[in-house]
Amino acid sequence: MNFIRQKSLLKISIFIIFFSLFPLVCPQSSQAASADEINIKADATLKLFRKKVPGGSELMAKSKGVLIFPSVIKAGIGIGGEYGEGALRIGGKTVAYYSTAAASVGFQLGAQSKSVILLFLTEESLRDFRKAEGWKAGVDGAVAVVEWGSGQSVDSLNIQDPIVGFVFGNKGLMYNLTIEGSKFTKIIR
Repeated sequence: MNFIRQKSLLKISIFIIFFSLFPLVCPQSSQAASADEINIKADATLKLFRKKVPGGSELMAKSKGVLIFPSVIKAGIGIGGEYGEGALRIGGKTVAYYSTAAASVGFQLGAQSKSVILLFLTEESLRDFRKAEGWKAGVDGAVAVVEWGSGQSVDSLNIQDPIVGFVFGNKGLMYNLTIEGSKFTKIIR
């Protein structure tokens, strides 16, 4: 009985510590970004995407919409969470702003930042995303996260999926990452 109580107290302590430290580790996530800040960071993220992903510009030109999250911060101490704000662009113009959030449980310690870009390759996938009040990847629609080796161009991949995701950091594309379970919600900026 004493062991169960200690285990419960440990979980509660970890939860309290995580949510106490999260604003210190990720100060930008504790303050909402303005529309101008999101757009400036989205422009920089797209520039990096075009530079780091061969064929990415051509695929983006074929897409019906692009959702850009310049910085999704993930932090955790046993219990983890991630959050980011981004812009949905259609025809090169921002039409709406979204947040993304996800939670996880398991062995994890620390924080990291990643950028996420979703390309909507069909009108139907874009329409379904925009009309949802809280779209969850893997539930409301599948997102194929693209992974490939260096030197391989995106256009050499036979992409058939209606929504394609790219996850990358400062050094380029990140491998073995998923956005399944991430929830995307429209926000007002």
